[in-house]
Amino acid sequence: MSASDVTLDATAPFAAAPDALVALHDVRFGYGDGRTVLDGITLTVPRGKVTALMGASGGGKTTVLRLIGGQQRTQAGQVLFDGQDVGQLRDAALYAARRRMGMLFQFGALFTDLSVYGNVAFPLREHTDLPERLIRDIVLMKLGAVGLRGARDLMPAQISGGMARRVALARAIALDPDLVMYDEPFSGLDPISLGTAARLIRRLNDALHLTSVLVSHDVPATFRIADQVILLANGKIVAQGTPNEVRASRDPLVRQFMGLDADGPVRFEYPGPTVEQDFGTAPQPKRGVGAQPEEAAA
Repeated sequence: MSASDVTLDATAPFAAAPDALVALHDVRFGYGDGRTVLDGITLTVPRGKVTALMGASGGGKTTVLRLIGGQQRTQAGQVLFDGQDVGQLRDAALYAARRRMGMLFQFGALFTDLSVYGNVAFPLREHTDLPERLIRDIVLMKLGAVGLRGARDLMPAQISGGMARRVALARAIALDPDLVMYDEPFSGLDPISLGTAARLIRRLNDALHLTSVLVSHDVPATFRIADQVILLANGKIVAQGTPNEVRASRDPLVRQFMGLDADGPVRFEYPGPTVEQDFGTAPQPKRGVGAQPEEAAA
């Protein structure tokens, strides 16, 4: 199902679907270099589901996570979290909204000077007034959920990359959030750790009644656990639907991303002079007045 199959009425007032925890409407955003990253995208993240954001590097996937969390503000359009416009929230309201969000950063981003236990306890100590005895019980339950209750006293340097990612997941769910965002949770993992991480995301989403937004380049693992896949490219949504619907797309860019076509809209060769121009078998482009040949200049 291509994004072009859906017609949006830009004049209609925006109201998120009743089952949407997160909704973006006609969102436009670019960084200071003048490059447009998101060019009028509209999407919804249904409650209780796993939504995957996919696409080539630089396509705006992580930017969407930053907009949802309020680290960045849209230049046009709206980002709603549970009906609240994140871009309009004052500091106190924004911090309250963030406490309902968990974040698993790429490669885990654990605090290296805190133990596994200390990493998971950190958000509880930072954002609650719970007594230490209750914090201990919560930390051990969260570590138990990811299979690492026995690793509580280890330091991050003493655990594997896959274990670090699971500790980071336990930390992300420590405050029982409504929304968990995952930024490349499978990056750098061996096949066993990757499979474990994927199953954990799906199992915890269902068991804890979470809503998950997953940024990933790993097509097989992501398609196994996602309810909805959104493919971003060139600032637009090029495909959206269930994994099977996206897999059946005939869009050339989608097929290339899925590995079905070896070449496509994303070219292997970086734009530059032709082979003939570089190796002297075709007329060279004219240089400025007084310019010297390359070998003479050298």
